[in-house]
Amino acid sequence: MEAIVALTSRWQLYIPKEMRNVLGAKKPGSVRLKASKNKLVVTTQKSRILSLAGKYHKYYLQHKNIDVNRIRDHIDYTQA
Repeated sequence: MEAIVALTSRWQLYIPKEMRNVLGAKKPGSVRLKASKNKLVVTTQKSRILSLAGKYHKYYLQHKNIDVNRIRDHIDYTQA
């Protein structure tokens, strides 16, 4: 697929919807750009925060009954 798009005075590009679909971009977010002579490659980039989804779930299960008003009682200050 190929398209000619405008480059704004602020160096912004508009990626047409058909190309976003091919790229797999569903909503605004981050992409990775790689530039070489007369060539710009755009690839999708996963959100770093979303890559942690579920990683710490086991800690939540261990401590889900902690009273937020007494959270300081559960903090180990010996390593600070």
